[in-house]
Amino acid sequence: MNLPIVVVGAGAAGLLAAIFAAGKGRRVVLLERTKDGGRKILISGGGRCNILPSELDPSRYVTASSTATMRNILRSWPLADQRRFFEEELGLTLVLEPETGKLFPSTNRARDVRDGLVSLARRRGVEVRFDSKVTDVTRAGDAWRVHLEGGEALDAAAVILTTGGLSVPATGSDGIGLAVARRLGHSVNETYPALTPLTADPPVHAPLAGISPVVTIEAPGTKFRTTGGFLFTHRGYSGPSVLDVSHLAVRSRLAGEHQAVLVQWTDLDTAGWEAIFSRGGTGTVANVVRKRLPERLADALLAEAGVPDDRTLSHLGREERKRLVPLLARYPLPWTGDEGYRKAEVTGGGVALGEIDPRTMESRRHPGLYLAGELLDAFGPIGGYNFVWAWVTGRAAGIACSVV
Repeated sequence: MNLPIVVVGAGAAGLLAAIFAAGKGRRVVLLERTKDGGRKILISGGGRCNILPSELDPSRYVTASSTATMRNILRSWPLADQRRFFEEELGLTLVLEPETGKLFPSTNRARDVRDGLVSLARRRGVEVRFDSKVTDVTRAGDAWRVHLEGGEALDAAAVILTTGGLSVPATGSDGIGLAVARRLGHSVNETYPALTPLTADPPVHAPLAGISPVVTIEAPGTKFRTTGGFLFTHRGYSGPSVLDVSHLAVRSRLAGEHQAVLVQWTDLDTAGWEAIFSRGGTGTVANVVRKRLPERLADALLAEAGVPDDRTLSHLGREERKRLVPLLARYPLPWTGDEGYRKAEVTGGGVALGEIDPRTMESRRHPGLYLAGELLDAFGPIGGYNFVWAWVTGRAAGIACSVV
């Protein structure tokens, strides 16, 4: 009881773990390799921090582990209670963005979320140590020993690993938690960059960079289908809809295959476009398409289909229509690669959930070792889902540790 609880990593999961571990008066030390912590919080939502989704659909999470275990973990802290925590404990007002279903702080400042969590941890007595790089975690008799760069070591009654995965290494993610878990005998399901932009080589759509329609994307051969923002970039494609499908593309590439990604550019499907073009009339096909799509995108699709700018609806040939309609309703995105961990929002894969007690986040292999956040094998789509995973697992680990 004289030894502290040591939390490794001051990101979203680590801050929640430290806050709840200290709730019953236990000494808690929070170690963070960066100078300020919570850097993924700072960059989330374009610097606004999408704290939570307004509703949570557990079926949208991805894991190679047991989906039942994952759902049990997510149910342990209801969404309404999470919102109450941020509003009452941090004094934040959460505001719904109706078009996306996301909840943001009313200040639209991610820094207010990060700073609020750090401040709450300190108020509860957590000893926060920035610029403290952990190199290993080992057993020390009945306790644990946390090794730091420079030779220092801390003995602990329990250790909570919340070091994140491999995504956005510029924020401090270095994979140390995954390495420690492997050394301690944990099974780590194959990791890969998830929620990452896709690239095209050559970048055939670079002239469309900056255009951002709302589209529907599907991945043939899977059950995946989503509607959301899409962004043309100089190197390829991004936006929520692309990020959400990217894990399927990435995993197919790693397996030496190629997952088709089909884009429906408007709310019109194949039958809808066929109905419009079959009506005939003196209006041009170009004007009809431009009314429903950004002009540069409309012109690019018409050119790809070989439909002249002055072609009227009445004179649209059968072969022209057969080329154009699929490009409008089921466009095969010509992706060839991805931006990898450098721009990935999260890490796919991770420590197998079957080796974690879903009630406490304690390792089933090593009592006194707890794991939470991104290094576990689960992630969700864009929209606050991954913060939910961090908040829920960090809190569970912290509460369990507070009675060690």
